[in-house]
Amino acid sequence: MRASAEEATLADLVATSKRVASTRARNAKIATIADYLATLDGRAAALASLYLSGELPQGKIGVGWSMVAEARGGAVSETSSLHLADVDRAFTSLASASGSGSIRARREGLARLIAMATADERDFLAALVIGEVRQGALASLIGEALARAHAVAPSDVRRAVMVAGSVGEVARVLAEDGLRGLCRFAVAPFNPVLPMLAQVADDVSSAIADLGEASFEWKLDGARVQIHREDDVIRVFSRGGADVTPAVPEVVELARALPVRRCILDGEAIALRPGGRPHPFQTTMRRFGRDKADDASRAALPLSAFVFDTLLVDDQLLLDAPARDRFEVLSSIIPAESRVPRIVTADPVEAQAFLDGAFAAGHEGVMAKSLASAYDAGNRGAAWLKLKKVHTLELVVLAAEWGSGRRKGWLSNLHLGARDPVRGFAMLGKTFKGMTDEVLAWQTKEFLAREVRRDGHIVYVRPELVAEFAFSDVMMSTQYPAGLSLRLARLVRYRPDRTAADAATIEDVRVIAIKDGVVE
Repeated sequence: MRASAEEATLADLVATSKRVASTRARNAKIATIADYLATLDGRAAALASLYLSGELPQGKIGVGWSMVAEARGGAVSETSSLHLADVDRAFTSLASASGSGSIRARREGLARLIAMATADERDFLAALVIGEVRQGALASLIGEALARAHAVAPSDVRRAVMVAGSVGEVARVLAEDGLRGLCRFAVAPFNPVLPMLAQVADDVSSAIADLGEASFEWKLDGARVQIHREDDVIRVFSRGGADVTPAVPEVVELARALPVRRCILDGEAIALRPGGRPHPFQTTMRRFGRDKADDASRAALPLSAFVFDTLLVDDQLLLDAPARDRFEVLSSIIPAESRVPRIVTADPVEAQAFLDGAFAAGHEGVMAKSLASAYDAGNRGAAWLKLKKVHTLELVVLAAEWGSGRRKGWLSNLHLGARDPVRGFAMLGKTFKGMTDEVLAWQTKEFLAREVRRDGHIVYVRPELVAEFAFSDVMMSTQYPAGLSLRLARLVRYRPDRTAADAATIEDVRVIAIKDGVVE
């Protein structure tokens, strides 16, 4: 008899998470998760699968670090009494809070939940609500564990997750109906498919060395969209599976003009300036913040739609077809002006010239794609490689935040600052990326030696340590006083040979923003 969500304890889930975190062996992680999931019924398995992969079925629930830190300040429960259903109800209540008293309601609701948790449960819940569950149980690993727990092929589970868009829903169906239940996850219009993702390549030569002759296409810094059509019905989905159809009539118009009866297409919607150069990413995203696009918004910020892959066209299911075949179908139905620029080559010189052309046109870089690869939905495989412009600056660390989960006990999330004649140092954002265990241990010791004050989970330090950070681009920001922030920043290395006086200035940051067309 499998345990229901009302019976399955949070303590068992947390113990499973700790065992997974304590081993680096992939097969051992899978076996541990599989043994646990096999004991749960449908709803319990769905919740456990999501929690172990660091997701909430409610999505964002309006809880941040400061609220978590405040809730953790109370006494720790000596006994474990929480069940998965209790946690789910609490998160649903937090997510549904609205109106003028919503912040207080969330604070009190989170405090009640945390007060019932043991120390280990409290740590896990804190990491879960702020997105820092990092014990190595990613959704792909959960999928393999589900396959083992229910004796089905991992490929069947991967395909189901790809169509369902949620490992939790697949876990529920497997627990209730086994392999037979997976048949309901069919690739069809209006069932969003998880997007295929890419790894990073150092340069075009290494990409060609890995892929051989490959497709190179411009990487547009717009909004990923998936276009679905069945006869005259058209819907457009975001990368996360949200229906954004009313906001993007330009994409709908493109789909309606195609010589097909039904399709699922992968593409990009992007706002371009009159000369064809792209607006910054955040400018494009203004259109996606609307329930619909009226004539005024379209005139002020028109979108252009570009398609780069085909998943389904009429009665052809193309997910498993090699990329060269998918691209041939794409060329037959999508007009040239609505296709992402592409070349096929094994020549590094030609590929580099194409990359330089993408940069010159103001775009992010290029994607290199294996011509033999299937569309590996939801996975970040080696068949797609991205080559992007990377900026680096040497910046000062202003503060750091205590980590949770695997990073508990270490100062992790860094506050980055550039020298500013007005403010002394201007904060440009945060990052927890690029840190090994050795770096985490070293920087925690160094930060604590320079501590000047604390604010909850944040430790402010003397602005002495300089590090090199890589980032994709500069964004306009209303969050930081200097009006700028770094996108996708990661630590490259600390520079003990530098002092704060050697760090980059806010003017250096602004120059990059001007060159990239972010500011005038």
